This record gives sequence, structure tokens and C-alpha cells, in this order.
Amino acid sequence: MMEEVQKHSVHTLVFRSLKRTHDMFLSDQANIPATDKQSLEMKMKCKAKDEYGAVMHIPKQQQHLQPRHPENLMLTAPYGSDENQQWSETNTSIAGTFNYPSAPGVVLANGSAQNTAPPPGMHIAHPDQTSRVGASVKDIQQNAGALERYAPPSRIASDKMKTALTQRKAPTMPKPSWHPPWKLYRVISGHQGWVRCAAFEPGNEWFATGSADRVIKIWDLASGTLKLSLTGHVSTVRGLVVSPRHPFLFSCGEDKQVKCWDLEYNKVIRHYHGHLSACYSIDIHPTIDVLVTCGRDATARVWDMRTKACIHTLTGHQNTVAQVKCQAAEPQIITGSHDSTIRLWDLVAGRSKVTLTNHKKSVRALALHPTQYTFASASPDNIKQWKFPDGNFLQNLTGHNSILNGLALNSDNVLVSGADNGGLYFWDWKSGYNFQRMTTSAQPGSIDSESGIFSCTFDNSGSRLVTCEADKTIKIYKEDDTATEETHPIHWKPEILRKKRY
Repeated sequence: MMEEVQKHSVHTLVFRSLKRTHDMFLSDQANIPATDKQSLEMKMKCKAKDEYGAVMHIPKQQQHLQPRHPENLMLTAPYGSDENQQWSETNTSIAGTFNYPSAPGVVLANGSAQNTAPPPGMHIAHPDQTSRVGASVKDIQQNAGALERYAPPSRIASDKMKTALTQRKAPTMPKPSWHPPWKLYRVISGHQGWVRCAAFEPGNEWFATGSADRVIKIWDLASGTLKLSLTGHVSTVRGLVVSPRHPFLFSCGEDKQVKCWDLEYNKVIRHYHGHLSACYSIDIHPTIDVLVTCGRDATARVWDMRTKACIHTLTGHQNTVAQVKCQAAEPQIITGSHDSTIRLWDLVAGRSKVTLTNHKKSVRALALHPTQYTFASASPDNIKQWKFPDGNFLQNLTGHNSILNGLALNSDNVLVSGADNGGLYFWDWKSGYNFQRMTTSAQPGSIDSESGIFSCTFDNSGSRLVTCEADKTIKIYKEDDTATEETHPIHWKPEILRKKRY
């Protein structure tokens, strides 16, 4: 007859299993007292190194020091000895007559004798090289700080000691600076198609816009009135730039044409032929008379402004090059492409120096900082900040998860991003804090899908922001003069620390 199996609760079975496991590994968990003298000594050395490793070298350096007040010197037995002797001014046989061997640059007081060694039976507190290697806890507690008390700063030359004793500042998140909110104050109508680009002239009196109606229009910045219309392109005008040194306006469009307009005669004086497909962006070099354009043929082309010759054809991108920027310092040309990469180019060699692959989606907009040696790139995944010349990553600006067509940055560290869905975000450049969000509204007579922003541009003073939009209008924004830090406070909380390399 079989015995009936006794049933237990799950609680009892679990604790029985825990007990068996505990008994099995009891020898590993038990705190067995160390009776071996050598083991105990090794254990104490390990503890001393763990607790006082940063200052264990200090007592060893005392043998090279000259005390300032030898009459008050504490003389101790060598490390490892239990005898400590203190000598005071009452011991006239030693006080005032015994000194350490003087180091270079140390002058002894008048009437004091210099002994190369202490009196018989006495020892200076320094490590005994023959008996012990490391100092004990007791020795370190007794001698810690002597180097700083007796040695001048010029004598403390050990890099190890400086590193150990220097107080390290904890990393902190940069607090955002306060910026007044921006508001819409003017809407300009006049184009018959999507407005794709804008450019300001150096005097900041007027600006030009290019549109899908193939017309370039010149507007007065102060009044917003139309001054001039330039016709000549046979397709959408995608890029504009005004020369700061010549009375020239340069334009490019989806008709593959790059034109140079003479603003004194208001007519085209040069054509730059070479692009195999639509031209999407154009920029002029700030110091050299060269022009850089890019487009759907996955290249950026460098043109001699006067001879119309193509100096370089910058190849390497695998898809449409959407944006190109020029600057005087190296790298002088920066391009962003739909292949999700950013390339920094060597203008002299005509080849790519650095390729940045951090973005996961197409890069449609770039913005150079007017004073710092940095720039920003915009993609639907993130807005990223970079440092020249090697393209070192600084930080991410997260939150504007849309197709970003425009990016603008002024000298007040205000970064603006404009999206395909009409979202306009304002960022603090230093901290990456998004201090304002707004959505543009399509004008009456337009459908809701025409509330997109194609370009963002600050004027030369940084006080006016011009956006080119899909509802065929140009909108101008300015800062709200009535806003204060009390009416529009900063709602900011530090997040996970993002390491910056400046």
C-alpha cells in the first residue's frame, strides 16, 4: 500500500527551498574570523588603501621637506613602530639645534645648525623602505596634511597629489536664459504660389522672396510694401542670397538655373550652367567671390562668381542635397542632405572632410551661429547642435517631431524651427529649452493643409523673423515688448545631464 504524499502550501515549500540553498552556501556567507597574522595584516593594508588611497603618498614626501618651526616638530618612530616621542621647547638639547636636511631654496635661521641626520635613537617620520611598503591607517592619520603645513606651494609639484586633492565641480545643467515671447505683427500677401525662400540685403532696408509663381519680389522691411518684381525663372524659385560686397542678387530654382541679378539694372547678367536637376539652395562665401549651390542631383557646386566657371563639384551625398551654408573659417562649406548625413567640406581640396551620420532622417535645414563656432541641423527626429571644425556633437533639441524645412538663429541665442505642419518653435540655444510654441494659421481662402512653413530667416539685426509659408503669404514676427519675466516665467526642470564638449 503506497503512502499518501503529504501536501504543503506553496509558502512552506518556498521557504524550505531557501533554507536548503542557504545551508549549501553557508561557508561562502559566513564571516569566519581571520586568525592568521599575515592575512590580518594584508586585510588592514587593503582597507587602508581603499579608505586613504588618495593621500597615502603624502607622508612619504615629508622626508624632502624643511619645517618652518622645528621647535614645535613632532618626531615619531618609523612606520610600523609603536613608539612615538614628542619633543617640545623644553627639550633644549634637541629643540633649536636639530633640523631636517635643507632642500634647495630653503634658508635656515641664524644660529641654527643643520644636521644631516637626527640624534641617535630618533627618526624622522618617513617610510621605512626596508620594513614596510605601505603606510598604516594610524600612520596616515598622524601625518596627513603635513605637506600642506610645511611646504610652500612651489614645492608641491606632484601631479598625482594635485589631482587627488583638487575639489571637482559637479556637472550641472545650464539654466536657460529668459527670452521674450515672439508675436505676429505683419502678414504680407502678393505671391501667387507657395513662398519658398527669403533673403535680406546687408543694409537691412529690404528683403527678397522667391515663390512657386516663378517671381522674385523685393519688399520694404519697414512698411511691407512691394518695391520690385523680377521675372526670368521658368519654375519655382528655391534659393536667394544677396551679396554683401556687390550689388548682386543670386537665385536658383527648380528649372536647374542659377542666375545673377544686377540690382542697378534689375536684369540677369550671368547664368551658371551645370546642375543636372532642380537646384534647392544657394549661398555666397563671406570673403571669397565664390558661389555654392546644391540640389536634387546629390551634388554641391562651387562657382566662380565672375567667370561663371564651376570650380568644384562636391560629390559624396547619396540623395538630394537640401541645404548648403558657407562661412569664412574651416570648414568653409556645410551641406545637409536627404540621405540623413551632414558633410563638412574642404574648399581647397574639393572633398569631404567630415561626415556626420547622427541623424536618422533627412536633414533639410542648417543654421550657423553668428558668434560661436557652432551650428545646428534640423531633422524630423531631432534638432542637433554641433561644434566646428570636426563636427563634435553638443546636444539634442527634442520635441519638434515634424518635417522641419526652416531653421534660423540670431545673436541673442534664439533658435527658431519651422515645420511642414505650420509649427513654429522657439528655443534657447545654450540650454536647448523650448520657451515658446505656436502654430501658424492659413489665411482665408486657403485650405488647412496650406499652413506649412518652408523657410525661416532673421533680418540682419535679429529683431525680425520672416517666415515663408504655403498659404502664399510672408509673415513677420517680432518680440513682445510688454512681456517680462513675471508675466512669462520660465517653466524649466533639469532633465538627464547631457554632456557637452566645448
